[in-house]
Amino acid sequence: MSEQTADALVLFGATGDLAKRKLFPALYELEEDGRLEVPVIGVARSEWTDDDFRNACAESIATHVKNADSELVERLLSRMDLVQGDYADAATWETLRDTLDRGGSKFAVFYMAIPPTMFPMVAEKLASVGLNERGRIVVEKPFGRDLPSARELNETLHTVFHEDRIFRIDHYLGKESVEDLLVFRFSNTLLEPVWNRNYVRSVQITMSETIGVEGRGSFYDGVGAIRDILQNHLLQVMSLVSMEPPVGPEAKFLQDEKAKVFAAMKPIDPGCMVRGQYVGYRDEPGVAKDSETETFVAARLEIDSWRWAGVPWYVRCGKGLAANATEVVVEFREPPSLLFDEAGGPPPERNLVRLRLGTNDGVTFNLQAKTPGQHLDSQSVDVAVDFAAALGQRGGPYERLLADALAGVPRRFAREDVVEQTWRIVQPALDEPGPVLPYFRGTWGPADAVRVLGGDSWYNNVT
Repeated sequence: MSEQTADALVLFGATGDLAKRKLFPALYELEEDGRLEVPVIGVARSEWTDDDFRNACAESIATHVKNADSELVERLLSRMDLVQGDYADAATWETLRDTLDRGGSKFAVFYMAIPPTMFPMVAEKLASVGLNERGRIVVEKPFGRDLPSARELNETLHTVFHEDRIFRIDHYLGKESVEDLLVFRFSNTLLEPVWNRNYVRSVQITMSETIGVEGRGSFYDGVGAIRDILQNHLLQVMSLVSMEPPVGPEAKFLQDEKAKVFAAMKPIDPGCMVRGQYVGYRDEPGVAKDSETETFVAARLEIDSWRWAGVPWYVRCGKGLAANATEVVVEFREPPSLLFDEAGGPPPERNLVRLRLGTNDGVTFNLQAKTPGQHLDSQSVDVAVDFAAALGQRGGPYERLLADALAGVPRRFAREDVVEQTWRIVQPALDEPGPVLPYFRGTWGPADAVRVLGGDSWYNNVT
């Protein structure tokens, strides 16, 4: 059912920030690649005309795309129309249906670039004019605010759309650098035999930003780092690093292995978690003066499986930190040191595999090599590969996710049971969050964040 190719794309929230920053540039990239040959219909409550909608798209492309081809832009704009009206007004939905009918659309993608609180109402309004039978729905994160609300939202959407027609989007799953994790792990015999509890001492996952909330205080203050990053991005990356090899490339097999990882994970122990808030956050527009919302969180997680039992997984994310980084650092157990301290120096350091998933994606192996001189001593050396330099630039996440949504390919989207499992894992952190500790911007969060490591240190030499 989900593999039916769509012949129209409907963008709800077409005048919003997500459309301007991400979706319009992605549409241009698809147009440039010849993969967007369908009409694009915006739906919005703003008092915009068709020309306003097209002009906003053109301005977004001019801002975010270098050397955009004017002919390609005009070709895209020629297929764009806007349905303006109140979402509560039945006439808005009748106009949308009539617009799709005039264009000959039989099956559309309905993209929800709107607040999650509006998902149920929009889904039900689509059903009121029969459009739920003529398309699939794409919903942005956060998918719920906690486990009960996620279950309720799933139940509501299922009254209108079959699970195969609900695509839950997490833009991190569209990042090619994140998807590299699967290929890197399972196509290199060098790594897979040691990717387990017998050789791995710990794993650290960091997602850090130097910016603050940047004018999104009213939104962020009701969400926080646990809901915004930990429950979705961090746990999804963690599943790709820890999962067993899928038996095939189909979406079902990949989602099955993710579900097994999350089912084996224990819920967060609030005692092994530290929350922080950067100094000055409460002065941001839209933020409560007594806000207890975290802009940083660090936690220890465990996967109670045959592969990973006993290996600690340390995760952290935050805003206003010392560097922009998305990294996975796999720390291996130390070798015997008797042979390598002839001069009485320090023992060999542990090997690290540092997987960089951000803009400068790649991998760095921290290995041991002999020091110059007559003694048989070792020192650390880095062997690094920049994937963009070695393989060329790749497409952006929204370009890939929009293409998949139109083609009906669910591999890079989240399945119902996987989403609910991730909420189960973080639920104790929401129920008993503990205090929020201050930290200064440009640091790595509250000093107390080292507490979750049990005596170890964070690997902060990120790039």
